[in-house]
Amino acid sequence: MYSFPFPFEEGQSHYFYKNNAVQMKNRTTVQITPNYLKEMKLKRDTIIKNPERCFVALDHTYEAQWEATLYIAKELALRYPDTFTMTSRKYGFTLNNHLLKEEVRFDYKVNKEPLNDIGKHVQEDLILMFQREGQLFLDAGQLCFPSNWSLAFNKGMAFMDIHRPVPGFQEGQLDRRIERFLLHLCPGDPFERSNWSLMAGETLNTHLETFPEWGKKRYSVTEDTVGNYVHVRVEVQKLHRLPKTYTILFTIHTHLLSLKELSKDLNKANQLYTILLSLPKPIEEYKGITPYKSHVMNYLEGVL
Repeated sequence: MYSFPFPFEEGQSHYFYKNNAVQMKNRTTVQITPNYLKEMKLKRDTIIKNPERCFVALDHTYEAQWEATLYIAKELALRYPDTFTMTSRKYGFTLNNHLLKEEVRFDYKVNKEPLNDIGKHVQEDLILMFQREGQLFLDAGQLCFPSNWSLAFNKGMAFMDIHRPVPGFQEGQLDRRIERFLLHLCPGDPFERSNWSLMAGETLNTHLETFPEWGKKRYSVTEDTVGNYVHVRVEVQKLHRLPKTYTILFTIHTHLLSLKELSKDLNKANQLYTILLSLPKPIEEYKGITPYKSHVMNYLEGVL
């Protein structure tokens, strides 16, 4: 049964920035939710409209793409046998997607962008991080539902440089500690973490390049609309070390829930309220909450 992944730890009453990755209990990579058909249409439409924005891959990444593709396809068939079936062949496999009523061939070296192809069957964004010279680099990925960042801009960039704009990321050498943790990930021992923000509207594909389109929604929130219009946006991020290429497969599943729906659970509403009270101004601005935070706080006060 699907349940919204509330991002805060039990008993947490204030904001703090840390590496909140924990070992996965069920060791999954992807999840099918009731929004599958809607989100797959949106994902594919986004890819068609802006392919260069949604997929990048440097020349050396093919083997890792293929390994990640096999990894995801096998899990889909294993975890969702009524939805996906997989038939292996000598140089590839066939994936039957019964929800989309599609049969798709995947052939080694024939599919030029295998990560992009398998990504059209899962709700997650898919990122491959490559390790060299003691660092991690984003060298391939399919990204359709980013939280205000650009895959095209970050292509080939080091992990530390990608996260440099995040407030507090370098305090106490947190950036180095997180990268060190990622560098020591082992095959068969996956981790997961969550990242959260608030979102004006229900836009999933908040590419940095389209900020003028969705950014202005932050200024259209009112006392009357805040409950239905503002959403808690949670990214469930999963980290798997692939055994053959030793690449890190980083999957990001984005979930949205309106304040009105969240507030049906008063404990969760109260926890969100207290955490927003403690949110440092730089984080508040980085997450884009500042223009409508007062409306959110007033709404939560009204339901508590």
